[in-house]
Amino acid sequence: MNNELPEYQLFAIRYATREARRSDHFIGGDPHDGPMPMDYFVWAVVGSSRVFLVDTGFTAETAARRKRQFLRCPIESLREIGLEPDSITDVVLTHLHYDHVGNFHKLPNARFHLQEREMAFATGRHMRYPFFRHGFELEDVLGLVRLNFSRRVEFYDGDGELAPGLSLHLAPGHTAGLQVVRVHTRRGNVVLASDSSHFYENLQSNRPFVAAVDLGAVLDSFRKVERLAESRGHIVPGHDPLVMRRYSSPSSALEDIVVRLDLDPTE
Repeated sequence: MNNELPEYQLFAIRYATREARRSDHFIGGDPHDGPMPMDYFVWAVVGSSRVFLVDTGFTAETAARRKRQFLRCPIESLREIGLEPDSITDVVLTHLHYDHVGNFHKLPNARFHLQEREMAFATGRHMRYPFFRHGFELEDVLGLVRLNFSRRVEFYDGDGELAPGLSLHLAPGHTAGLQVVRVHTRRGNVVLASDSSHFYENLQSNRPFVAAVDLGAVLDSFRKVERLAESRGHIVPGHDPLVMRRYSSPSSALEDIVVRLDLDPTE
């Protein structure tokens, strides 16, 4: 661990959920099918002088259309940990699926950090096919195009450092340009895996999630995420309800809403 790097506080904010089954989450289904709910998160990376938001969730309107249980606005929920949305200047978009890129319009002062190949995929020829198009909302993609025209999108071609102790890493497979985020904290390097591994079990059992553009790349990204983290205990999947059980909330009032990922897991 490099003690000269800043140690960020790291929060997961749970803003939505849905009922699902194990067979929904593994290619080829699951021989022990049963309930396996899915949670939806955004993440806040808080430094001494700078704050970063990772992903922006979806809106109540999108939740209703896609039949998701909307719990709270992820952007308004930033106030629960003392952050004003207007103060957010940098947002990492791990990819452009609907549950990671909505609400961008509620962050008027932010610049957005995205892999160039993700934008190319979301605006390219494969969007004519329902299998690939299903995960995207047209208005979200158009919104990012408009933000780019306004010079508010920073594009990356592979891995890059966003700030000391905070880096972006290309981990494709689920989408063409998905990126994960490595954050230096008091307990070491934590990797926000986003949808490179929706659940702990996807990575640990080497069974990809059902939505993928390249299965080989998904498996390669599993290994890359493992290399980036201090240990498997430093990997945070993108949708697993276990995250809320394994980490502590900042206060009793925020139980089931916010947990601290920069502190050691309790489970």
